[in-house]
Amino acid sequence: MIPPAAAPQFLARAGWDGAAIVPLAGDASFRRYFRVLDGDRRAVLMDAPPPHEDPRPFIAIAEHLLAQGFAAPRIEARDLDEGLVLIEDFGDRRLKEHVEEHPADERAVYARAIALLADLHRLPAADLPPYDRAVYQREAGLLTEWYCPAVGLAVDVEGYATAWDLVLPVVEQSASPTVTVLRDYHAENIMLIDGPASHGLGLLDFQDALAGHPAYDLVSLLQDARRDVSPVLEAEMIAHYKALADPPADFDAAYAVLGAQRNAKIIGIFTRLWKRDGKPRYLSYLPRMWNLLERDLVHPALAPVADWFAANIPADKRHAALLEFAPA
Repeated sequence: MIPPAAAPQFLARAGWDGAAIVPLAGDASFRRYFRVLDGDRRAVLMDAPPPHEDPRPFIAIAEHLLAQGFAAPRIEARDLDEGLVLIEDFGDRRLKEHVEEHPADERAVYARAIALLADLHRLPAADLPPYDRAVYQREAGLLTEWYCPAVGLAVDVEGYATAWDLVLPVVEQSASPTVTVLRDYHAENIMLIDGPASHGLGLLDFQDALAGHPAYDLVSLLQDARRDVSPVLEAEMIAHYKALADPPADFDAAYAVLGAQRNAKIIGIFTRLWKRDGKPRYLSYLPRMWNLLERDLVHPALAPVADWFAANIPADKRHAALLEFAPA
């Protein structure tokens, strides 16, 4: 987490000459984040190095969300050639740590996050590429591309794609509106901020946003890869969303299909982060992901996909697989 060489000059041009640059976080991509400190002033420096990263989608969605009244970080300065963006600092109060330290707040904080989604889903989708069949299939295919070889399984890849083709019409033909899907709306990307705007919640990590089904971000929040959300709280928050958004009758089936699709994708991504990128800590999340995936597969709308899993990935290649590589 050494600041990029171009950072001091970039900050000087932005009016932060001589500011301290301290590590803040890395993530599963090539992006890194630093806190910039200058007396009482604080900002966050995003390092999105080209050609691996392109900060323009983040900037575009941030500006769209701000224009719609949501609390995305304000863009203070940018240097697209260097991949540097100076953004508003929302502080350190992430939803994840807050509810872990204050469990009595969990229900109320999640209810605010649900209300924010309902507000977002009342608005027309941003001008974004569609979350369509090709994207769903490519993402779901990460499981057979990365996880199955890692556990020594030769599976029916063509049959896997066919099974998803049979269930994805539940999402594609849904009566739900097309909305802005942030795609990583979960406890580590939601900040608790001061003030009533946007339910007191700040949004992060939305650069991969697409236009798609409203159930996706609900799944992202309530079937969180990085923290346990109890089935009871999940059911309560789905009911809360329905009370606010009044989704069509096909919503539950779409929620289950998108839950299974997302969880299969994440199992593949986390395996790739270990195998390709040398980040074994992500393997520790796999038991949670398999539990969530198996819960989703119980829904009748997912019968073809559930049948494929039953025929191709036995139980001993799921929950116990890869755990020996996970950090203690």
